[in-house]
Amino acid sequence: MQGPRRKMKVMVMMTMVFIFIVVEVSRNAGKGDSNRNKQLVPTKRFWAKDLPSDTYWNRLQQQLNYINNRNLGKLNFTIDKLPDWLNDTVSLDSCEPDFRVTTQVKDYNSLPDRFKDFLLYMRCRSYPIVVDQPNMCKDPPFLLLGIKSLVPHFDRRQAIRESWGKAGHLANKTVVTVFLLGNAAMEDHFPDLSKMLHHESSIHGDILQWDYRDTFFNLTIKEVLFLEWLRTRCPGVSYIFKGDDDVFVNTIRIIDFLSNLSHAKAKELFVGDVITNAGPHRDKKVKYFIPESMFVGTYPAYAGGGGYLFSGQLIQKLHNISRSVPLYPIDDVYTGMCLKKLGLAPEKHKGFRTFDIEAKYRNNACAYKSLMLVHPRSPQHMIQIWAWLNDPALNC
Repeated sequence: MQGPRRKMKVMVMMTMVFIFIVVEVSRNAGKGDSNRNKQLVPTKRFWAKDLPSDTYWNRLQQQLNYINNRNLGKLNFTIDKLPDWLNDTVSLDSCEPDFRVTTQVKDYNSLPDRFKDFLLYMRCRSYPIVVDQPNMCKDPPFLLLGIKSLVPHFDRRQAIRESWGKAGHLANKTVVTVFLLGNAAMEDHFPDLSKMLHHESSIHGDILQWDYRDTFFNLTIKEVLFLEWLRTRCPGVSYIFKGDDDVFVNTIRIIDFLSNLSHAKAKELFVGDVITNAGPHRDKKVKYFIPESMFVGTYPAYAGGGGYLFSGQLIQKLHNISRSVPLYPIDDVYTGMCLKKLGLAPEKHKGFRTFDIEAKYRNNACAYKSLMLVHPRSPQHMIQIWAWLNDPALNC
């Protein structure tokens, strides 16, 4: 009798377990349906509030973030003054020093003069153009070469004109070259070469000059002014190379590279010798020294200022976003900051050698054939390398 009774108990228990499972599955399935139809509400704020920074650049950036993004809510600090470049009532033809920085940067008085000058005029980013080329892009070029130069560097400009920066048609593409200059200020002990420069411009028609002090820290001004010039004078250009006047550029290789890009790739192209995981130098003896009172944090990925290549379709975007980023005394880092604000990053290309190539290859013509840029090169070496690459007898 015990055998059948035990079997009956087991069967009853299994039936009860089965019924329990069916009920739970049905109930949870109903909950799942209601959750699917229920709106999900985040428990935390999507936009994070910044704590006020003691460093001058970071504080300016935070202020701009709040001006441009109302979702951040109420400011944790007050805006000292609407930046001049955002204030339509300010005359953009006159830039007065902002002496408030002398008290807003805690160690201002102990900083090198180049920092004092930069900080005093940091809010100014529009200067009168002294020499212009308004018709240069009447027929939009395929490639525009924008070369950062200084007034006394005539030999470098002439070497570029006679070699890799020769304007006209190259590989069935239109190439235009412009040299980007500021003023050679007397306080920087430059001789007055203004008449020579105007003569040079009248002959070659490739000089752009603005009325600001042309210093290393003001290369960022040159960047912003060049973007404005591109936006107004050359909006139809397909691609832009921007670089220094002491680099060699294999323009033929660049045109070949650009001609084979897919449409999607070309749209937001920005390539060069990309530097990542970098930050400000704190050694005062280093050219790129940045004091802690001015900036803290790491730099975004950026393409070395020796030279980089970008799409004409980025001109307007970069120009617009630059209004949301305070000027920074290192121009290539600043451009990286603007790209990051756009949600973009520069792409590294092994053809850009801003830190040169091995010494044993520097006089080997074939070493340059597959490269796009090498830095630095003297005017004589530029002409020599260009002759090598254009020699029909070259066999690599």
